[in-house]
Amino acid sequence: MNVYDWDKTIYPKDSTTQFYLYNIKKDLTLLRFLPKQLLGFSLWGLKLIDKTEMKRYFYSYLKGVKNIDDKLENFWDEKIADINSWYKDLQKEDDVIVSASAYFMVEPACRRLNINHLIASEVDRYSGEVLSKNCSEEEKLNRFIQAGYKTEEIENFYSDSNNDVYLAREAKKAYKVKNGKIEDWNIKDE
Repeated sequence: MNVYDWDKTIYPKDSTTQFYLYNIKKDLTLLRFLPKQLLGFSLWGLKLIDKTEMKRYFYSYLKGVKNIDDKLENFWDEKIADINSWYKDLQKEDDVIVSASAYFMVEPACRRLNINHLIASEVDRYSGEVLSKNCSEEEKLNRFIQAGYKTEEIENFYSDSNNDVYLAREAKKAYKVKNGKIEDWNIKDE
């Protein structure tokens, strides 16, 4: 099986940020959540809270998004064409996506691409409540194993981020994605 990160790997940008900006453009009243979000970013930047807690501040805006299900579908209708073109050439039926982005955010894109295996951070799309640890760094490996996948079955792993070294080490071959281009990832350098 091939295992992929999502943001800045298959999708060339950060989908969480893109969806946030998409919603702000549609409804400027969502800016009322900005002070709380900035507080969360500041506390995280000062290392007073972890990334999961920071996301609690960030996702607070979701409770103000009207018709979020429709907005998600419309967002991906517009953005799905941005998927890195190399992915279609490599795609296999048993591909697994492991993402720090929210499951509800990535799932509509995976559905459009016929990707059936997704592991991601759990966030309630209506309330913004964070329901799981942020699915990043070592937590990606933990969640992969908890989902019943076997690390020895990872043929290739693709990511843009050194934070994904935990999964990369488990793969027979690891690749770094930089600006939409695939390069060998020498894990020994990490």
